[in-house]
This record gives sequence, C-alpha cells and structure tokens, in this order.
Amino acid sequence: MRTRFLPKLINDEVEHYLENNDIIIVPVGTTELHGGFPLDSETVVSEAIALKLAEKCDALVLPNLPYFYAGATATGRGTTQVSVRAGIDYLFELAESLLRQGFRRQVYISFHGPAHITLSPVVRDFMDKHGVPILYLDLTMQMFSAKGFGLTVDDFHSITVGAYDILGRLEDVPLTCEYEHTRPSSVSRFSVLSGLAYESGAAGYYFGEKSDHMSTPGIETAERRSELAKQGCEVIDRLVDHIDIVKVVEDLKMLKTFEDDVMERYPWVPAAFNKNR
Repeated sequence: MRTRFLPKLINDEVEHYLENNDIIIVPVGTTELHGGFPLDSETVVSEAIALKLAEKCDALVLPNLPYFYAGATATGRGTTQVSVRAGIDYLFELAESLLRQGFRRQVYISFHGPAHITLSPVVRDFMDKHGVPILYLDLTMQMFSAKGFGLTVDDFHSITVGAYDILGRLEDVPLTCEYEHTRPSSVSRFSVLSGLAYESGAAGYYFGEKSDHMSTPGIETAERRSELAKQGCEVIDRLVDHIDIVKVVEDLKMLKTFEDDVMERYPWVPAAFNKNR
C-alpha cells in the first residue's frame, strides 16, 4: 500500500481497500503547552503509534485531529482549548461518517491523558445508536500496564522525539531547551482530589506553572536528538507489540457478532430499539 494515511490516498485506493478490509485507526490529539517540545507533541505521538498499529493489522489511519480538550495546560497561550462537549459531538459525527463509508471496525487512540473524557462517551453512545461497537484504546493506560516497561520521565521524552522521527518531522524538535523537569507540580497538594477518579476526571483544574506539564531535557546537538529518537522508536515498537492490535481488531469483529445476537434476544436494548423504530 502506498500510504496508510487516508487523506493521502486517492478515492479509488480507499474503495479498493474497503473491498478487502474495514479497519480505521483514528489518533486523537491536542495542541497544548508541552515544555520545550512543539505544541502538537501528543498528536504526533498518537499518529506515529497509529501508523505502527495500522501496519500490523492492515488498517488505514485518519490523522489531522489535533484540536480537542487539553485541560490543565490552558495556562499556556499556545494551548488550544476545545470543550469536552464539542469534541464528543465532532468525533461522533466523524464516527458516523466512517461507518457510512464502510469502516465497521473503528479504533480511536490517544496519548493524551484526559482523552478518555471525550472518547468514552463517543464509544458508549455510538453503540446505543448504531449497534456497532467501536473502540477507544488508551495509550498511556497500555503503557503503564505493560510488564517490564519501567517507564521514567526520560522515556516519555524519547517517545516524543521518536514519534517525530517516525513521521519524518525530527527537525521540528528544537535542539535546545531551557526547561528542567521539576517535581512536585504546583497542583500536587491536591492529590487527594485528583485521585478520586480516573485521570483529570475528578475535579477541574489548571496548572499553576508552565513547567508542570512535561518539561523537556536539553537537546544540545542533532546527534543527541537522533539518539533520543532511536530510543523512543524502540519503546514505541515495544508498546505496539504489547497491544497486539491484530487480536484487538479480531475481537472487535467477534464482539459485533456477539452483540447482534444480544440485540436480537433483547429487542429493548437501545441499539435494537433504535433500529426497529
């Protein structure tokens, strides 16, 4: 295949793909304060991993979704803050379009911690309306659940640099940076509140200092940048292997068959009811 990125294909190529398969991976990102890294860092990481996953399971990738709920980083004037509700509505319409196009297996992924606030409602409401299970795959959750990762802050830095390299944008990463990683953050005193629900879902807040969110190591030379990129690509490959996307999309297909039977036996569930009205 010439490219996995749907917008770079011509229409005939997409239609040819859909004659044989029906998988689309949708990386959802942000444009936000990210230390000395570019503002689209978490979008780039999501897109790079989406590409790697797509190569494993013969999927296409729908990129260019960088403007969603950022959260606490709204203190940075480079951060584009979109409401959770607006993001849910937009992604829901996008999912409906993809379903009409023929993508019955849709996998939404994000490296952004609070992305679940936007994506989980889409997944649940879509099932109730259309009777088609779509998936949200939380990359940070997968990373922390993977045995043997033992991630450090430096690993997150290298993953970011590696992702830019995978997408052919390594030179977008600045060579020098004045930021130092500092702990605790300005909001750590409220850890009792933040620990009462899954990440960023307990109480709304903004960071008090710009250094609170993923500050950046010094990258003094192009050689050091390439070294970080190599390390990051290795971690990304390990993560992709851990996810086992081939099994994930096969299970998603089997889940649809299972749910079809459920809807037939229980015609009052929302999806069945909506279809039969």
